[in-house]
Amino acid sequence: MRTCTLFNKVEIVPGCYDDYKKLSCYHYRDNGPGQMSKIFTIKPKENSFLQTDTIGVIVYSTPNPGLELRNIATNNFFVGFDRATQISLLNKYIRRISRTIIEPRFRGLGLAARLVRETMPLMNFPIIEASAIMGGVNPFLEKAGMTAFHATEKLSTLRVIEALETVGIKKSFFAQPNQVQEILDQLPPDMAEFIESEFRRFLQSYGDKRYSRPTAARTRYILNKLTSRPVYYIWFNPNQ
Repeated sequence: MRTCTLFNKVEIVPGCYDDYKKLSCYHYRDNGPGQMSKIFTIKPKENSFLQTDTIGVIVYSTPNPGLELRNIATNNFFVGFDRATQISLLNKYIRRISRTIIEPRFRGLGLAARLVRETMPLMNFPIIEASAIMGGVNPFLEKAGMTAFHATEKLSTLRVIEALETVGIKKSFFAQPNQVQEILDQLPPDMAEFIESEFRRFLQSYGDKRYSRPTAARTRYILNKLTSRPVYYIWFNPNQ
């Protein structure tokens, strides 16, 4: 199998900021990964047939304070302290996976899950966590051994998701707004009117956006809101 062949041709090694920068353009988030702690990268082994020097990268950073789903996952272990003490405890016990990027030509082969699974123990921290907006679409973190905690979706969000699914637009399409827009543009008038009414209802709670015209930019904004409730992932180090 292609996957097995590739797995034997690559290795996971310590990386650096330059490795991250080479692949950062392929990540869906524009903001930075925060205060970096450690970087690992997937590289071709010597004498490999692969004509590239960086296949994938994972960035570990310091944790963000005050995550509600973390409190649920850890049974409020980090709750009840003043802010300085809380941040000190978080930095002592937790490292966060802030970026996992695979070069597009090598996606779909299980490399992201392998990168997470093999590097988490190398961090030597009691807890590894991650928050992934697209976790429901590509659950590679669960495949790597992390446990998922899902935020409760609002009724308005569920209503729009159900409406889109009614006209054949599945959740797996949400990461491709241009494709979604093409489907919307080709809907029969009655279905197009139905989706437009649901979009307008959904945007009522988003300020001036409720007055926005039907454009590709508006569709992209709505899809981002539908997927912006991240899934929280946690892994407890069995050796800590």
